[in-house]
Amino acid sequence: MTDFVIMTNKLATMFVTGPEVVKTVLGEEVSFDELGGAMSHGKNSGVAHFVAKNEYQCMDYVRTLLSYIPQNNTEEPPIVQTNDDPNRLDNNLINIIPENPLQPYDMKEIIYSILDNHVFFEVHELFAPNVIVGFGRMNGRTVGIVANQPIVLAGALDIDSSNKAARFIRFCDCYNIPIVTFVDTPGYMPGTQQEHSGIIRHGSKLLYAYCEATVPKITVIIGKAYGGAYIAMASKNLGTDMNYAWPTAQIAVLGSEAAVKIMNRKEIAAAKDPESLKKQLVDNFTEKFANPYVAASYGTVDVVLDPAETRPMIIKALESLANKREKRLPRKHGNINL
Repeated sequence: MTDFVIMTNKLATMFVTGPEVVKTVLGEEVSFDELGGAMSHGKNSGVAHFVAKNEYQCMDYVRTLLSYIPQNNTEEPPIVQTNDDPNRLDNNLINIIPENPLQPYDMKEIIYSILDNHVFFEVHELFAPNVIVGFGRMNGRTVGIVANQPIVLAGALDIDSSNKAARFIRFCDCYNIPIVTFVDTPGYMPGTQQEHSGIIRHGSKLLYAYCEATVPKITVIIGKAYGGAYIAMASKNLGTDMNYAWPTAQIAVLGSEAAVKIMNRKEIAAAKDPESLKKQLVDNFTEKFANPYVAASYGTVDVVLDPAETRPMIIKALESLANKREKRLPRKHGNINL
């Protein structure tokens, strides 16, 4: 399998068996484009990483992609002069986060802000959009971005997004590209469809990819970081080098409201004013357990930072990790949970 597949919409098709075979064997009427067109592979199956409007945009994708990656795995990614101040602050970043943690926002606004010249080259944009992956530069150095997207499925991880992120992380590790992760996830997607399709098996690929990656790994927790999905999204437990958190981060096994409903169910039911008591208990739980300062006291977060300083702090961490080398025991290869 190639590293990246770029298909031109309405022109390119790709399938294992064509429409005539499908019709003969299954009695299903389907067109070439519906079965194996660019949009089908780009949005539904994830086989296509980029869907181009025409041949010219296709070649633009190729040129842009090659500008971010080295020629082979023994080289470092190219460093480009961007003329964007590495110490640039953005005081508006904190305003992107809604006061209500249940209200969605676009994580791409944060990503564009911290990258050089606000340029982000997204990979797999149409497939599993609840996770964002792609390339950018920070002080001229290529970085791989992995992030939850709260405006899609609240940023929850499912089978497709776990596979998407894991494959991108392994590509970055192959080509010496540092990985920067932005976290805001309520957990893994619940439901019989996900469980029966193997979310435990597929979800573990994400943990494996982060654990095995030896490139610099930096994490910024923006909002929710709950349960197993928090662990999977480049937590300190997976060997990341630097973990930052915004003051808006909520780090816990469960969200405050869900935890209170479970732990204080009888107390709330017996209260004269259940809603008022529940709000009080939720606020107390958040203050005592779910805020980033508690996580920092246990060492699972290195620094609780001012959101405006996110870009310069990441760049300083990348510079300090530029010569990172990890020595591993010799082996043929690990055994990813396929």
